[in-house]
Amino acid sequence: MDGAPVRFRDHAAVLCVPVLGLLCAAGPVMALQPPQMPELPLGTLNPDGYRDHAWHAPVPATHPDATTVDTAEARALLESGAALAVDVMAAVERPAAAGEPGAFIPNRPRRHIPGSIWLPNVGYDELTPVQARWYAQALARLSRGERDRGLLIYCIADCWLSWNAVHRAASFGYTRLYWYPEGSDGWAEAGLALVEARPEPPPPP
Repeated sequence: MDGAPVRFRDHAAVLCVPVLGLLCAAGPVMALQPPQMPELPLGTLNPDGYRDHAWHAPVPATHPDATTVDTAEARALLESGAALAVDVMAAVERPAAAGEPGAFIPNRPRRHIPGSIWLPNVGYDELTPVQARWYAQALARLSRGERDRGLLIYCIADCWLSWNAVHRAASFGYTRLYWYPEGSDGWAEAGLALVEARPEPPPPP
């Protein structure tokens, strides 16, 4: 019924392996709690668990496929090497033409968390088989084929693209996912440095 909470299908159940503790750069152990399945209003997501509209809008507090982290926790994960950063901010794709390779063209200059890999457009609700394969191959390369390698996925604040990208990574079998919903906005607001971002080349046609 309208307004009633809805839970995801069984295939979107919690897949992450709880982290028992992380050694922060400063020394103390930080315990991260596994996520709880959020209850969302009917129509927030499509039946497959992806957001298919209004990409820039308030997001839930937690993600069913990942451990949700704040800026301090994200920083600790990256500095300790427990996770690798994946930026999924969108960009316009320019197809290859007249001997020129394809490229992603940002709508505006992008600055992201140091050490990140930028994989544009993998957070949309529908990907072509070529795009989905490109995302899967990029994660496999980044993780060196280890499905339990920590991956911290983010965009900007209030960005459903990161939500979808996490959900898709879980569908590939990754079990140690971290969702950083504050994204590069939260990182900068905490006074942490961002660096100029360059997107990975798009998949070949």
